[in-house]
Amino acid sequence: MKIDSTTSTVGNVHSATRTSSSSVTRPAADTTTDVHLSELAAQLQYSGEAPAFDATRVADIKQAIAEGRFTINTEAIADRLIASASELVSSQRQS
Repeated sequence: MKIDSTTSTVGNVHSATRTSSSSVTRPAADTTTDVHLSELAAQLQYSGEAPAFDATRVADIKQAIAEGRFTINTEAIADRLIASASELVSSQRQS
């Protein structure tokens, strides 16, 4: 495969897409925008649940992988995947 000399074109395109801050139109400070969330989005945003990310758990798994002690339970993964797919299909039917 031959590489042609198109790199200068890419550089020109990149520099042409830059805009100065003076050319950007910004809304006036007193303008307001109404945003309406769907019911599902509101539920997800205000679910009250703890964050799904557990830094301690991630560090423990990382250490187990580094030490070669981490095992994968393929049956549990398969069961959860099937349950998730079933739940998705049933929610699609109800909609």
